[in-house]
Amino acid sequence: AKGGAAMIVVANVAVDPGGLLAPHSLRADSGRFVPGLVRLAETIRKENVAAVLQINHGGRFARSDRMLAPSAVPLSDVSLSSIYRAGLKSLDLQQQWSIVSELIQYRPERIRAMTKSDIRRVINAYAQAALRARQAGFDMVEIHGGTGYLPVQFLSPRTNKRSDRYGGRLENRMRFALELTQAVKDAVGPEYPVGYRFQADEWMLNGFGLEEAKLFARRLSELPVAYLSVTGGTYESFVNKEIMEKSHRPCYMVNLAQAVKACVRVPVIASGRILSPELAETVLRKHQADLVGLARPLFADPCWPQKAQTGQPDAITACNDCGTCFQSLILNQPVRCVRWKSDKRIDRLRMIRDM
Repeated sequence: AKGGAAMIVVANVAVDPGGLLAPHSLRADSGRFVPGLVRLAETIRKENVAAVLQINHGGRFARSDRMLAPSAVPLSDVSLSSIYRAGLKSLDLQQQWSIVSELIQYRPERIRAMTKSDIRRVINAYAQAALRARQAGFDMVEIHGGTGYLPVQFLSPRTNKRSDRYGGRLENRMRFALELTQAVKDAVGPEYPVGYRFQADEWMLNGFGLEEAKLFARRLSELPVAYLSVTGGTYESFVNKEIMEKSHRPCYMVNLAQAVKACVRVPVIASGRILSPELAETVLRKHQADLVGLARPLFADPCWPQKAQTGQPDAITACNDCGTCFQSLILNQPVRCVRWKSDKRIDRLRMIRDM
């Protein structure tokens, strides 16, 4: 927040214990988590920065004995395990064992098709988590509808094989995401903004693609949501060789944001390796998006916005796309960046301590 960001989205906060993605995920599924969320919101807002809580349910990607999904479709051969295997060669034996132990626990039979009662309960869980975000002092809430998580699992004909009113044609596959978005809006009230992390393309054969996504975007825009933060790909497509190569290119998801922006009336956020202020400015000047989102670039240098604003682009510590942060994540270790020099890291820890 001190680095000049206009809005900070606190990502992947679980709405339900069965939707957790990692042992150390932030949670908003109970009132007992509100005091911690209050401290987090206050830390962001005291720098005059908008604080957003992103709420999510992992569905078939969750860590749970019984993973809920629209249909009992197992992960494809190109799955999370492929991501893990891709990184094994660079890990030591202890780290490799940690990943292997994780994979052993995956069982396709744990995935259970949601009943109507499950659907009502999970939608209510989203609404209650959003209400807790507002109670905690966050300025907005964002529904995570990207990366192949539960809302996308309903949208995708690849993972939604239902024959009831939540499956089949697109109008039915959209129903879960639209109902949960409306439930969240009803819970927090008409004056409280609700954003949406938007999946524009799964990049999977027979998956949810851009043409259907544009129709869905219009429906969200009509509700309306406060903005659409556009993303592409899922855990099952990220390890595809073509997608991996694409993901290393600057602005590799901006074309998706541009396509969505052309068919909605709400602000659109573009992201995806927008590494420099020059690239960010180009996206805005070409009207490809209304805002620019930074993830790893901001992680590598929290002062990226401040340096951009003061005309110091050469002083930015750029993300070098090495994957160390993701490697730490899948090993359930504190996430770090190799671009942090030891003295800078100490300064950051001191800054956090003094907040």
